[in-house]
Amino acid sequence: MLKGKGGEAPVAEIRPSHVTVHGRTLVDDYAWLKAANWQAVLKDPAALPEDIAAYLRAENAFTDAALAGTADQRKRLVGEMRGRIREDDSGVPEPDGPFAYYTRHRDGGQHPLVCRRPTGPEAPLGREGEETILIDGDREGEGLPFFEIASAAHSDDHRLLAWGADTKGSELHAIRVRDLATGEDAADLIEATSGEAVWTADGSGFWYVALDANHRPARVMFHRLGQPQAADETVYIEPDAGYFVHIGETQSGRFLAVTASDHETSEVRLIDRSAPSAPVLLVQPREPLLIYSVDDHGESLFIRTNADGAEDFKIVTAPLSNPGREHWRDLVPHRSGVMIRHLHVLAGHMIRLEIENAKPRIVVRDLSDGDEHPVAFAEEAYSLGLQPGSEFDTTRIRFVYSSMTTPAETFDYDCRSRERTLRKRQEVPSGHEPAAYVTRRLFATAPDGEQVPISLLHRKGQPLDGSAPLLLYGYGSYGTLMPAAFRTNLLSLVDRGFVYAIAHVRGGTEKGWRWYLDGKREKKPNTFMDFVACARALIEAGYTGKKRIVAHGGSAGGMLMGAVANLAPELFAGIVADVPFVDVLNTMLDADLPLTPPEWPEWGNPGASETAFETILAYSPYDNVKAQDYPAILVLGGLTDPRVTYWEPAKWVARLRATMTGGGPILLKINMEAGHGGAAGRFDRLEEVALIYAFALAAVGLD
Repeated sequence: MLKGKGGEAPVAEIRPSHVTVHGRTLVDDYAWLKAANWQAVLKDPAALPEDIAAYLRAENAFTDAALAGTADQRKRLVGEMRGRIREDDSGVPEPDGPFAYYTRHRDGGQHPLVCRRPTGPEAPLGREGEETILIDGDREGEGLPFFEIASAAHSDDHRLLAWGADTKGSELHAIRVRDLATGEDAADLIEATSGEAVWTADGSGFWYVALDANHRPARVMFHRLGQPQAADETVYIEPDAGYFVHIGETQSGRFLAVTASDHETSEVRLIDRSAPSAPVLLVQPREPLLIYSVDDHGESLFIRTNADGAEDFKIVTAPLSNPGREHWRDLVPHRSGVMIRHLHVLAGHMIRLEIENAKPRIVVRDLSDGDEHPVAFAEEAYSLGLQPGSEFDTTRIRFVYSSMTTPAETFDYDCRSRERTLRKRQEVPSGHEPAAYVTRRLFATAPDGEQVPISLLHRKGQPLDGSAPLLLYGYGSYGTLMPAAFRTNLLSLVDRGFVYAIAHVRGGTEKGWRWYLDGKREKKPNTFMDFVACARALIEAGYTGKKRIVAHGGSAGGMLMGAVANLAPELFAGIVADVPFVDVLNTMLDADLPLTPPEWPEWGNPGASETAFETILAYSPYDNVKAQDYPAILVLGGLTDPRVTYWEPAKWVARLRATMTGGGPILLKINMEAGHGGAAGRFDRLEEVALIYAFALAAVGLD
C-alpha cells in the first residue's frame, strides 16, 4: 500500500490573500504559488521564481520517493506497453492528386515522420525511391526537452509545406515553410500562433491564427511568402475576449473558413482561396446560443446547426449568394436524441456522423436522389470516427472503427457501391486475443432518475463477486464524447485483474445535446453525482467493491476527480487527477488568464453573476476541501500548461494536506518541461502512463 511511504510531505508556506466578491471575502492561503510573471514562464520555464520552483521540486522529490517502490513495476509496465506498439507503424496514406500523404514512425523513434509517396499502384511503405520524408520529427526534436509537431499543410501544387511545432509545451507554435524539392526551410518564421495554416490556391502565401498577449487565438493573419512576420496583413480580429478563432479549409478546397466561437455560439466567415483580397463572406451574424458549421457544394452551402430549437442539430442548405439564416432550408430535420456530430460533403454525397444513446453511426446521402443508407456495427459499445481526407470529387470516405476489445480498423468505404475495404488493422506485436476480453454497456441510475451509460472492459472469466479492482474514468464537460475505443495500454491493468470502466456522465454528448446542457453551469453538479452513481452501480453489480475503485480524469475531468474526492471519498482506494481544473472559482474570476472569458459560457461568470459565484463556490474542489479522510491521490501537472495552469494542482495539494484528517498520501508531480498534454515523445508518454498505473495498482494493494 502507498500509505506512509515517502517520508515527510512538503508543507507549503501560508501567505493569506484576500479578495471580496459580491460581499463575500475569499481567503486563499496559497495564491502565492501563481507566479506574477506566468506569461513569461510559458515562454521560458527558467523564468519561474525560485521560491515556487523550490516548492515544486520538493513536491516532485516527495512523489518520487513515495513511488520509489514501484520502480520495477513501472519498468515492467513500460516494457509491456511498448511491446504492444508496432514501432515502425504507419498511417494509411491519404491521396491528394499526384501524392498520398501519411505519417509513420521509425523503430525507436519518439516523434512522427511526415511523409508522402506518389499515388498509383500500392507499394510497400518506406521503400527507397517511393517515399519522401517531408518532416523528420526525431531530427527536428533532437536535443529539445519538448517537441511536438502541430500541423503540416502542403500547398495545392505540392511544392511547399507550412508546418507548425511547439518546443515548450505552452502551445505557442512557430510556423515554418519547407521547400519540398530541397527539404530546406525558407527564412519565413511565424511565431506565437495556434499552429494552423491554410494556403492560398496559388501557394503565394497562407493564413494563420495569431495568439494575443493573453495566449488567446484572436487574429487571422495573412502571410505572403518572403515577407517578415511584421508585414503580415490582419484579415480578421475577434473583438470579444470570450471567443476563440479557428481556421480551416472547406472540403471542396474553395474556401478558407474562419470560425469565431465560444462553447455555445459560433460565427463563420468564408474567404475565396483563389481571391484572398475579395470581400469576406459572413454566413450568418452571431446570435446567442446559435451554433453552426459550414461546408460548400457548388453554389450552395450545407450547414449543421441547432437553429430553431434543433437541440441535437439538423442540416440545412442555403444559397452561397444569400447564406443568412432567413434562407436556410431543412435538408435533414432535427430528431430529438439523435445528435448529428459531424457533416462531410463530397461532390456527389453528403455524410454525417451521428450518435444515439451512446452508439455512433455513419449515414451516407446520395445528393442526386436523396437516398440514404447507414454504416453501423453490432457490438454493444464501440468507437467510430470519420476522417475527412483531402479530396472532394470522390466517392470514397474513410472511417476508423474499434471497440474496447477490438483493435482499430481503418476502412475505405465507397459511398456508391457500398463496398468496405479494410486498409489497416492495428497491430499488437506482443499479441492480443479479442475473445479473451469482454466489453459491456451498462446503465447507472442517477439520483434524479437519469440513466447514465457505462462502458466496461474486463477479462473473460473475471470473477464478478466484488473483489476486482476497477479503474473508473470520467470527463463530462464541453460536450466531449468519451469513445469506447481500443487502448492497448489498458491491457496492462486488465490483465492484472482490473476492470476498466468509462462513466459517460452528463456534460458530454453521449445521449445528445441535452446530456451536455444538463451538466454545465448551474447543472454542473449532475456530472459529479452521475460519476458517484456509476461507482455505486458497479459495486452493486459485483464488478468491484468499496475502496477497490481508482478514479481517473484529466483537465475538466480532473475537476470531476476533485469534486468526487470531496463528495464520496469513502468509495475510492485512489484518485488520479491529471492536469486537474480544480481552482474553478479563482480561475473564473481572473479574466486575464488565457481560457477564462471563453469558459464563462461553460461554468458561468462568477464576477458578473452572484448566482454563478454561489454555484461555483459550492462545488469548486479547491474551495470545498474538508476535514475528512481522503483516499490516496496522485496529481499531475505541467509547468508550461496554458489551459490548466500549474498552480491549480499545486494549491489544491497544499490545501488537501493542510485540511484532511487522514488517508492519503497526496502526491504531486509537475512536469517541469511540458504543458497540458504531458510529454510529447510517444515512449516518454508511456513513462507517465506507467506512473499512473503503478499508482493505481499500489492503491489497491497490488504493488
